[in-house]
Amino acid sequence: MGFADEERDLDETARKLVAWLAPHLSLPEESVRIENLEAPLSTGFSSDTLLFDLTCARGGETREEGLVARLEPEEYVMFPTYDIALQARVLQGLEKTGVPVPKVRWFEPDESVLGVPFYIMERVEGRIPSDNPPMHDEGWIVEELSESEREKLWWNGFEAMCKVHGVSWKGHFDFLLEPERGDTPLDQQLDYYQGYFRWGMEASRHPDIVKALEYLETNKPAKQPIALCWGDSRLANQIFDGLECVALLDWEMVRLGDPVQDLAWWLASDRCFTEGLELERLAGFPSAAETMARWQEITGFDVSSFDYYTILALTRFSMQMARVGQYMKKIEIIDEENEFDAENLASVTLRRALAEVR
Repeated sequence: MGFADEERDLDETARKLVAWLAPHLSLPEESVRIENLEAPLSTGFSSDTLLFDLTCARGGETREEGLVARLEPEEYVMFPTYDIALQARVLQGLEKTGVPVPKVRWFEPDESVLGVPFYIMERVEGRIPSDNPPMHDEGWIVEELSESEREKLWWNGFEAMCKVHGVSWKGHFDFLLEPERGDTPLDQQLDYYQGYFRWGMEASRHPDIVKALEYLETNKPAKQPIALCWGDSRLANQIFDGLECVALLDWEMVRLGDPVQDLAWWLASDRCFTEGLELERLAGFPSAAETMARWQEITGFDVSSFDYYTILALTRFSMQMARVGQYMKKIEIIDEENEFDAENLASVTLRRALAEVR
């Protein structure tokens, strides 16, 4: 969630949600109650998230359930544009595919309800591996799990991610294509990130991103299979019930393309939160080589373009971290002289990865 929501009036929001939910539930407002409404800061910068418990009284019976509202951000911090409707559509399209995702109950495009479009989904109970603080350094994975349990957690989360790549996309997710941006899904993605860079940062502060974008334009793989790609594929975007992965979260970067990009993002983000922070990887987690081999075995795709998509992953992440740093300066969490927007866990890892491919 972006910091903009720190000032949201939660009592007023609860009243508005009750008024909106009542007709959707075919109930009078007095039969609908919202409790424990909260806007957790731990849900990131890219969207606004509200958690709440819904209680409905109908026919002498009371039903309670946990729900989550995802709101389009009022201020675009991470991305130049934001399509909450597309995310809801993707989640709805995945409901019967075997990919574990939360069930979307309602989508509301009318900004007059909460000020922005939003959708409401069922809350999935469980625990999410942390990236702040990093799961390799502290938290329940460090403190509670044995090495064998960590290995199982990794593989269960990883295999859930792999299910995305087996989804039939033709006729179901064609709407993710953007032909106006280029001939291939990769061309379209590169056009998007070139625009992202022009929109969100100064080239002089990010020479490694400039080099990376040049590398990506001049080294496009000849082979470009197409599959559905999650986009933000990592353990910290998964919910676990015990060691079982029960939900994949955060679909802001979903797209069609070579699915090796999800593998690259999975491993690049893990590298950023270890090597990029000068931390040792947690014992029990499988190696990159083991993970790549398992991905090929499960999906049937090859990893010949893995290095290319690693650079793409780290470029994307570096841009996002630059935006986070800029926003932290804007709201005075850090001062203007702070170099976090240009020097961070993603940018230092990108620099090393560029040296490895040149």
